[in-house]
Amino acid sequence: MSVEEMIRSRGSAVADGLENTQSDMWPRILPFAAFMGFIAINSFLGGSEANGNQGTFDLWSYPIKTLVVASLLMFFWSRFHELKGSIFVNWQEALVTIIVGLGVYALWVRMDWPWAIQGELSDYNPFVAGSTLGLVLAGIRIFGASVIVPVMEELFWRSFLIRYVVNANFETVRLGTFTLGSFAATVVLFGLEHNLWLAGMMAGICYNGLLYWTGRLWPCIIAHAITNLVLGIHVLATGEWYWW
Repeated sequence: MSVEEMIRSRGSAVADGLENTQSDMWPRILPFAAFMGFIAINSFLGGSEANGNQGTFDLWSYPIKTLVVASLLMFFWSRFHELKGSIFVNWQEALVTIIVGLGVYALWVRMDWPWAIQGELSDYNPFVAGSTLGLVLAGIRIFGASVIVPVMEELFWRSFLIRYVVNANFETVRLGTFTLGSFAATVVLFGLEHNLWLAGMMAGICYNGLLYWTGRLWPCIIAHAITNLVLGIHVLATGEWYWW
């Protein structure tokens, strides 16, 4: 093979690699982008009413958002190679995952210091729509928060972005690869995604740690799901809607 042919072959391989990387990026980015888009629209429209009543769009956007994000995840499901393995490989992994999920919840509800909050808390109360419809909306909220959101967020933060910071061809980076830059970037940005930014960073540290320990995504998803499920139960039991 001539030098020219070698260069042409190498260039073709690089181009193919970049094309494959881009095609693998979007299934992990689009569900997250859709979710954040709804949050941005809700913020633009004002969310909750000034008199304390639930804003109409705020009340109904969550079911729509959940449906849109769930549909995107289902459409791209076959592309998520990191989810094809077992949820847990042994009981130790399951136990640690449960402890992490519960631990993040226990810390989260104690980190609502005024200086650790950005913007206004959403204060989502589904029961302003009535008792019966409120139960339906509450059920959708818990389902979305504990099933859809953990899959969507973990695919974006701890499958895509944490590896993309290491190498733009992110799928060549092993899940659970640690670098200080990727760790810091995902922790800070994950925290800033939430109104409770410090609690968000704490959760990001815990879920990242689980990723580094297991080298797999399912434990992160399950821990995240446990956190959100127990938080949802806490909200319904106490009426502290601002956690939602």
